[in-house]
Amino acid sequence: MFGLVNNGAKKHLFPICYIRFQLLSSTAVATSRANVLVDFLVNSLEFSTEEAMSTSTKELLGNLDSVATVVKKEPRLLSSNLSKVLPPNISLLQNLGISRADIGMAFHRHPRYLLIKPEWLERVVHQLEKDFHMPRGSRMFLHGIEVLVSLAESKLERKLDIFRSFGWSDSDICAMVRNLPYCLTTSEDKIRRTLEFFMVELGYESSYLASHAPLLKLSLEKRIMPRNEIFKILKENQLIKEKLSLYTVVTRTESQFLEKYVLPFRAKIPEVYDLYMKTRS
Repeated sequence: MFGLVNNGAKKHLFPICYIRFQLLSSTAVATSRANVLVDFLVNSLEFSTEEAMSTSTKELLGNLDSVATVVKKEPRLLSSNLSKVLPPNISLLQNLGISRADIGMAFHRHPRYLLIKPEWLERVVHQLEKDFHMPRGSRMFLHGIEVLVSLAESKLERKLDIFRSFGWSDSDICAMVRNLPYCLTTSEDKIRRTLEFFMVELGYESSYLASHAPLLKLSLEKRIMPRNEIFKILKENQLIKEKLSLYTVVTRTESQFLEKYVLPFRAKIPEVYDLYMKTRS
């Protein structure tokens, strides 16, 4: 439901391959031309001058280098009827209080979220507010839109069903999405294995995981499990504070983790370093 739609684009004034060549080959010499992106929209993508200006694509993408990068990510930009979708979609997001700069950054990350039909984008916004109870003013709101646009409805439901099978309530799921919507981009297999580890093996509650959502996105095999082994050894030997949480340990950068939890204890417990390096390999 939320995938990229066919917008019924009209034929362009020039062949698509020619437009792509002009766009990509001119990036090195034309980045300083103030109106080059508006010209591109008008002459190649059939925008009216008013539509091109109102879309403010120069502000949205920055320069031709940025345009080239986005087109490489989403070549269908050159075959989509942008004048029918970009202006209304950008207006919708701005009416939600999302800044043009944030819209531009999101467009760089996932160009397709602005290419869907405006009515579909409205549905995604409604779903985010109604089903996941995410307020429009949340700093995660635009990220939530990106995530829901990228997921087919059937795939989203399968992932939500996995959480429910581990006893998650709708309230837990909504809290997780509000904290970190990208948890929904995790594969079904990884969601299942991560919940198995935290909830079955370690006994964590769903409410805790929902409020500490990064635990669901970090690599289970390369980060969480190796660090948990070190965490257990240090606790058993009373070398760390009682109140220190696994969440704190696994969210440290690699250098911070080594400096704080591995290297200081290498002399006292030599196997700590060897075990950590072995479990990470």
